[in-house]
Amino acid sequence: MRVLVTGGAGYLGSTLVPVLLSRGHRVLVLDSLLFGAKGLLPVLPHPHLELLEADVRDESVVRGAVSGADAVVNLAAIVGYPACLRSPSDAEAVNVGAARCIASCVSSGQILVQASTGSIYGKVSGPCTEETPTSPRTHYAKTKAEAEKIMLGSGGASLRFATLFGVSPRMRLDLLVNNLAFEAVHAGSVTLFQPGALRTFLHVSDAARAVIMAIDRFEIMSGRVCNIGDDALNHTKLEIAEEIRRQRNFRLQIDDSCTDPDERDYHVSYRYARELGLTAKVTLAQGVEEVLRAASFMQKSDTYRIGDA
Repeated sequence: MRVLVTGGAGYLGSTLVPVLLSRGHRVLVLDSLLFGAKGLLPVLPHPHLELLEADVRDESVVRGAVSGADAVVNLAAIVGYPACLRSPSDAEAVNVGAARCIASCVSSGQILVQASTGSIYGKVSGPCTEETPTSPRTHYAKTKAEAEKIMLGSGGASLRFATLFGVSPRMRLDLLVNNLAFEAVHAGSVTLFQPGALRTFLHVSDAARAVIMAIDRFEIMSGRVCNIGDDALNHTKLEIAEEIRRQRNFRLQIDDSCTDPDERDYHVSYRYARELGLTAKVTLAQGVEEVLRAASFMQKSDTYRIGDA
């Protein structure tokens, strides 16, 4: 199968692409390479990989790339409310505009998988299922909700990912677990606000497995939303900090004066994903252990703190 992965050099993409290649697929990565191609260096020599440095907002390039693909996986995005707040027009153009362009290019018979986010639920009481009304609070969440609607309208499958964690070839430290673990190593202290807020998490390798599942089971998932995560990985922020402190001692401070702009505080149900055969292989403890180990060899860099897919 020929698979187009937009944003394929990013945090999730650089984990997904090697898996696609190992399964015998031919992969075209379309990425602006804003953060370089380091994440794909180990697989760049692969004969079935093509890397196209281009902007997903370039309609002519996107149209050509989509036309030659059997499956399209849209990971390209400005990710997280801080990044979208810094450049709301870019967030709109990339997260919504590019999705609209891709959806208009996809024809009948092509597989379309959209990377969405649980952030679009906003502040919800009770467990979130795929039928729970969404209430996005930030510009990031609103753009991702709009993109999801566009892709579903074209028969795509939308994957509402939990917050990812773990080591990836294109590492990110703006994700909660990764950030707290890094600070525990390099600062020896962590300041936590809203410690009781309930979040949901998933290792990046399990997220890549979810994309593979969506491609393989597209006949079932076409036009549908699926929460991607695992019920065992619903944790409060304090529980995350305590797991990190169990493995690496640090000073934990609670700040009651700050609140999270996207107001996420929810329990997510992953029953549908489980019915499709997806459960997490990597536990929180295992993921924390690998990030702590990697953090010891990483230097502080703004590059790691800017969100991408």
